[in-house]
Amino acid sequence: MALKDRGTAARTTARRRSRAISLQALYAWKLAGGDPLAQATTLEGWVRCDQKFAGELIAEIVEKNDVLEKRIAPHLDRSLASLSPVERVILLIGAYELMARSETPFKVVLNEAIELGRSFGGTDGHKFVNGVLEKLALELRAGEVARVRQAV
Repeated sequence: MALKDRGTAARTTARRRSRAISLQALYAWKLAGGDPLAQATTLEGWVRCDQKFAGELIAEIVEKNDVLEKRIAPHLDRSLASLSPVERVILLIGAYELMARSETPFKVVLNEAIELGRSFGGTDGHKFVNGVLEKLALELRAGEVARVRQAV
């Protein structure tokens, strides 16, 4: 039950592949349960991704799912349950990275989420994801966001 990546055949980084693998595994977990890490290891691209990073994303998002969803919910214009499963998982990945991976610049987190949305999501889903994660970045990383905006 893998998602079809509609993206180009362009070369991607191991980290980007890790996010795509994590998205697919967490999507399957949200829909059918099971072990998302075991699912991830069976997906095409697992061998070429940053397996440690993918494993962290999957394990931490499963463990912190409720906390992450509570952080996301105030920034939505609809209920979390009404989101497509793809957008929901992309938001979880982005929220986790904003909360726990401060070494990854917030702009990178947003750009990676947008790319996942373009590759796997609905027509304009990436725009929705970007808007939600920008609001969350303002909440979680206000200083970093302010510094970046001042530099522009």
